[in-house]
Amino acid sequence: MSTGASSDLCAYSIALGDDALILGQRLAEWVSNAPSLEEELALANVALDHIGRARMFYGHAAAVAADGRDEDTIAFGRDTRTFTNLLINELPRGDFAFTMVRQFLVDAFNVPFLAALAGSNEPTLAAIGEKALKESTYHLRRSRDWVQRLGDGTQESHDRAQRAADELWGYTRELFEPFAAEARLTTGGVTADRAALQPLWRQQVAATFDEATLRIPEDAWSIRGGRDGVHTEHLGYLLAEMQFMQRAYPGQRW
Repeated sequence: MSTGASSDLCAYSIALGDDALILGQRLAEWVSNAPSLEEELALANVALDHIGRARMFYGHAAAVAADGRDEDTIAFGRDTRTFTNLLINELPRGDFAFTMVRQFLVDAFNVPFLAALAGSNEPTLAAIGEKALKESTYHLRRSRDWVQRLGDGTQESHDRAQRAADELWGYTRELFEPFAAEARLTTGGVTADRAALQPLWRQQVAATFDEATLRIPEDAWSIRGGRDGVHTEHLGYLLAEMQFMQRAYPGQRW
């Protein structure tokens, strides 16, 4: 593999790891805060799936880069501007409706994306995609059920779910915009074409929202920048908490 291709593969693996790690951290914030014990355990397990996925992507990036980093240094040794996660993943957890609507919007993208990644001609990415697809298939079933229950439940739950959809919608466009390194890898058959997945995602979301009596928000605004390291103010606070131990005691092993 050429130096340029290796650099692209490393950047791409880190970006996917960042997506998984940051969303996993947000979901983990529900531990001790969930509305029921059952939901606390479920959200913790989904969070662990995402964090485990991040570890696989980071480990692959470290192996490709071969520069002495490992998954811990990639996760805990970088500052905000070097994280390349999508912005939707770093938004504060909000209320339960916000969390479940966000999770559904992301899961509805992840399932077809990971299915395509499982067909990558890069063996490690294909293996990660295949494993993560099984997890995300369960995640989607669960988050879709919750969106339907909240949207078609009480007036209060409906209003909260609709408000969450309205607040999140402008962040979803970034899901379908590849960054430069990813676009080059897509041409080489290494990863999926994000843009091509948008019609399927839109169809899935529209069908679920219809069953939930929710309205699809208008495409009146969108925001992007995560892949370029331009983040909301919320990521810095998340990283300060997440990275504290490694920053305070560098290189420690437990």
